[in-house]
Amino acid sequence: MDLASRYKGVVGFVFGNENSNCSEDSYVERLLDRISNGVLAEDRRNAIAELQTIVAESHAGQLAFGAMGFPVLMGVLKEERDDVEMVRGALETLVSALTPIDHAKGPTNEVQPALMNTDLLSRESESISLLLSLLSEEDFYVRYYTLQILTALLTNSPNRLQEAILSIPRGITRLMDMLMDREVIRNEALLLLTYLTREAEEIQKIVVFEGAFEKIFSIMKEEGGSDGGVVVQDCLELLNNLLRSNASNQVLLRETIGFDPLISILKLRGSSYSFTQQKTINLLSALETINLLMMGGSEADPQKDSNKITNKTVLAQKKLLDHLLMLGVESQWAPIALRCSALRCIGDLVAGHSKNLDALSSKVLGEERQVEPALNSILRIILRTSSMQEFIAADHVFKNFCEKNTDGQAMLASTLIPHPNSMTDASLEEDVNMSFGSMLLHGLALSESDGDLETCCRAASVITHILKDNSQCKEKVLQIELEAPMPSLGAPELLLHRIVRYLAVVSSMKTKDGKPGYSYVQPIILKLLITWLADCPNAVQCFLDSRPHLTYLLELVSSTSSTVCVRGLAAVLLGECVIYNKSSENGKDGFTIADAISQKIGLTSYFLKFDEMQRSFIFSSVKPAQSHKPLTRSTTASMAEIEDVDENDLTDQKNEDHPILTSVFDAQFVNFVKGLEVNIREKIVDVYSRPKSDVAVVPAELEQKGGESDKEYIKRLKAFVETQCSEIQKLLGRNATLAEDLARTGHSHPELMAGSGSDRVQVETLRRDLQEASQRVEMLKAEKAKIESEALMYQNLAGKLESDLKSLSDAYNSLEQTNIHLEKEAKTLKSGGTSTSPDMEAIKAEAREEAQKESEAELNDLLVCLGQEQSKVEKLSARLSELGEDVDKLLEGIGDDMALPEDEDEED
Repeated sequence: MDLASRYKGVVGFVFGNENSNCSEDSYVERLLDRISNGVLAEDRRNAIAELQTIVAESHAGQLAFGAMGFPVLMGVLKEERDDVEMVRGALETLVSALTPIDHAKGPTNEVQPALMNTDLLSRESESISLLLSLLSEEDFYVRYYTLQILTALLTNSPNRLQEAILSIPRGITRLMDMLMDREVIRNEALLLLTYLTREAEEIQKIVVFEGAFEKIFSIMKEEGGSDGGVVVQDCLELLNNLLRSNASNQVLLRETIGFDPLISILKLRGSSYSFTQQKTINLLSALETINLLMMGGSEADPQKDSNKITNKTVLAQKKLLDHLLMLGVESQWAPIALRCSALRCIGDLVAGHSKNLDALSSKVLGEERQVEPALNSILRIILRTSSMQEFIAADHVFKNFCEKNTDGQAMLASTLIPHPNSMTDASLEEDVNMSFGSMLLHGLALSESDGDLETCCRAASVITHILKDNSQCKEKVLQIELEAPMPSLGAPELLLHRIVRYLAVVSSMKTKDGKPGYSYVQPIILKLLITWLADCPNAVQCFLDSRPHLTYLLELVSSTSSTVCVRGLAAVLLGECVIYNKSSENGKDGFTIADAISQKIGLTSYFLKFDEMQRSFIFSSVKPAQSHKPLTRSTTASMAEIEDVDENDLTDQKNEDHPILTSVFDAQFVNFVKGLEVNIREKIVDVYSRPKSDVAVVPAELEQKGGESDKEYIKRLKAFVETQCSEIQKLLGRNATLAEDLARTGHSHPELMAGSGSDRVQVETLRRDLQEASQRVEMLKAEKAKIESEALMYQNLAGKLESDLKSLSDAYNSLEQTNIHLEKEAKTLKSGGTSTSPDMEAIKAEAREEAQKESEAELNDLLVCLGQEQSKVEKLSARLSELGEDVDKLLEGIGDDMALPEDEDEED
């Protein structure tokens, strides 16, 4: 077999020594010989049993089997179907040959023979066809071992096996028939189908056409739904493979079986609501199915949006929201991973769906005496939970609830009224009877009393969603005042000012290790302020009403202890004070803010903060939509035990910001900030391109007033000119500062000399082209050096060949001269001359002596060989005597035949 010989070559190359494991090779070879050439059926069965044992326990056995065993066993499967025991043994041996052997002490980089065997067997499409045909056999073990072999092949060579199965008529149909077989075979076939349908769209279509949905839900019902074992998990994984990015399959499921069987899996049964690990995994898989339905299909599918809305409508009609609220909000004893997944599904269910938004806003939870809106319960999770993941999931609900839902935002903003009682005295547990807004403001105020700004940060995130793209809510919330922590501290404080104060306080707080604490609080508060001030001049005016706010913001932008993200966001907030500033009041207008930026930070350094922020991990790694890994057997264990991000475990050197920010700063906010950056640059350039109002020349002041003496007129003109000179000096000083800053930055960062975004892109393109050209030059230089070295080598070779040719020519000339000389001597001898003739007798004697020496040497060699042969004959004679053979009788006539030619010669 050609593949077997190739396999031997691979093994020899990997392991180096062809003689290693020689005993296993010879043993396996003898067993295979007994299987293929044996006469007795019992002996052949024993041989295949021994072969299965050595292949299951030995790496060397697996290697040896892979090199020469497949043709033998495939022949058994093909030609000996009637001998069930032989077929069983052959299949079990194949399973062992394809199953990796785990040795605790083995090297980690050791080649796995099982993987090599899998690759070898999967190359033969005839073998796959033969295995599929065995699925129709009546014997249970034959079908079971065949499915195990196919699963092993699919695990290690999925693409090749998928192509082979598709090319075989009724290949998928035979596998689907196994779902209705006995339980063990059904489970193995189910596992095989989950592997087959992961990325093969053609196989998915055939599986659905063969009635996969009905069979899947039938199996799950038999197994007990979410309370079932791993079989339910495999069913849900197969279902998810069929629905993922496939709108047509989703429509088929919705219009044939419906969503009722799926939603019934989420229904909690019994009074104890116990959650085993397997039940948690099953529920997580079912929630993933719900999530796939709410996605609607692949991005490229034109029917995605309409299918998404229809799926959400039908799911809501089937009371899905009640089950999700039970799992995510009311079941506080449920595992954290399950609660998070249910909350994310709630957010996705209401996103962009007006009826579902209304349903969530009117949903009430709790028993008869203690009833509260569902949104209040979700807000309580945000403020109270100790799990960072649960906070992110609950925050996702409010993000989607407020997205393009002005009525919902207004409804939530209308409840933002401080509680009549002292907000700082009330504990967080006493907020059951508070309204949504009162609970939210209470969470903000509570941070002041106990020094825990994490609750404030979470409340700020919710307020951000309420204010986003809603000018009416921004104006309304701008009027909210919070009472001072203590009456002695003065009058109530505006909510905006309180939040800015929290921003300043958090920078001074440190953890127990002395490191800066709450590394995610500042960015989230800055996100709230950026969202609030965007397109809201009154909010900008309110922010600038307190002079320390601007001073602190300038310091935050220049702070070296802050992260790149914080400095960049502070720079954006500072820029909003310029572009959304409608004030004409001196000291608070846009020109004053831009002037402060120029003097305190420097415009180039200020703009550089934007570039640094865009290159940071949070902004560069943002994705359009959060993609979750499909739940499989290998990933569910980690999903079922979600651990929160440790606040102090910031070991990622590439990311100095807290990992939670990658979830809070979504693609929408990142793109919004990028758009603000462009507007800020253009606005600041525009501010500097027009003069201040008091610099403008007023012609009336240049005219002499009535009744004014010449002396007074000259004095007034002199004062006016002095004022103008003072303004000009200020402008010159400012321009000098800008020029120095630009020159200094241009020297250290030439690429930043370009002011606008298009110039930077052009400079970057030119720099990249120059770099590519330099690389090409280096490649050409290397190629030139290589060619020169080859030319030198060929030149040296030509010189050597020329020298050899010259030597040969000289040798030829020498031989020719010698030949001429010998010819002359021969002529002289013929003519009888003796003057130059050598001593012929002496030459003959010398030749005779030399020939005698050579013959003696040859005779000695011949005698040695004869001696060796004689010793061999004696040993063989002794051995034959021991075995009972008559040696003399065997040797009769051997010498006579050899002597016949000599006798004939003598007679002649």
